[in-house]
Amino acid sequence: MADEQAPISTSRLAAENAYRKRQGLPPLTMDEYAAQLSGAAPATTPAGSQTKAAVPPPVPQAPASTAVPDPTNAPPAPAPSGAPVQKLSASRFASENAYRKKMGMPLLTPEEAGLVPAGDAPAAPAPPAPAAPGTPKPAAPAPRPAAGATQPPPSAAATVARGTTANTYVGTPAVGTSKAAAAGGLSSVGPRNLEIDRTRRRLVWSAIVAFLAAWLLAFFRFFLPRTLFEPSTVFKVGYPSDYAIGVDTKWQAQYRIWVDRTPDRLFVIYARCTHLGCTPDWKPAENKFKCPCHGSGYDSEGVNFEGPAPRPMDRAHIELDPTGQIVVDTSRLFQWPKGVPYETSDFNKPNSFLSV
Repeated sequence: MADEQAPISTSRLAAENAYRKRQGLPPLTMDEYAAQLSGAAPATTPAGSQTKAAVPPPVPQAPASTAVPDPTNAPPAPAPSGAPVQKLSASRFASENAYRKKMGMPLLTPEEAGLVPAGDAPAAPAPPAPAAPGTPKPAAPAPRPAAGATQPPPSAAATVARGTTANTYVGTPAVGTSKAAAAGGLSSVGPRNLEIDRTRRRLVWSAIVAFLAAWLLAFFRFFLPRTLFEPSTVFKVGYPSDYAIGVDTKWQAQYRIWVDRTPDRLFVIYARCTHLGCTPDWKPAENKFKCPCHGSGYDSEGVNFEGPAPRPMDRAHIELDPTGQIVVDTSRLFQWPKGVPYETSDFNKPNSFLSV
């Protein structure tokens, strides 16, 4: 019974003719294509193309004898067939065999695809001897790639050393884990722990602690009362006999007062201009007080006579203690308002002056 002919596809014939046109070969007709598929006509296309003559089944060989073969009596190598052979790439050889397997056609051999020379075809291996009962079956050897076939470059995961986590881990490691990094050929070493890194970390943490401490102190300072510490308003300035007639300015810097003595009185002038509160200066050559801010002028007893000052300067409360020293209280001041006669002003009240 004749072998069934493979189905003829016009698209396959068109693809074959397109390939032959690129290779500079004459195109095939439908009859020639059918004849080549059935094996009735020799294949006129290069080996590995889309049309290939059927390969006859291999003839079974006799079991190899245990005798050592004589190299002088070895049969000569088979001569290459007259059909033109064109070398195919490994990927084209694999795709061709995949298509033939799907279409039910005989597969190509490496010799037909030009991957192995015709004279270098490997001999058929001898059948293995039957093993004794109870003997463990040896492991099957790994298939070796065909000679001349180009192997794809190993992936990054294949370059990881054998026996590591990447090789022993079963399944797909989770993304972001150390096992996933090892499976991808990446180093899973942690951060460095050099001295310069430790110094930087200490510096950063010191700055953070200092900032938090300063913020905490400022927070508690907010609840503390804000007080202004000023010198006491009550103080002693010595005895009346310590002062001569005229203006004494030795207490101006400390208590902001002048001790003024006349032939019959002694009083204390508070050194504050009645215009805007500036501290006037005593001018001995001119025998007057002069305000440096707006030019107000006062005589030796503090009575205004020029400038924008509205009234005389104030006088402080004074009295004698039991020891005879002068006690001054600047919190109690005596004024002479504008338009009030001198006799009825505060300057004539007790403790506004001392009689000497």
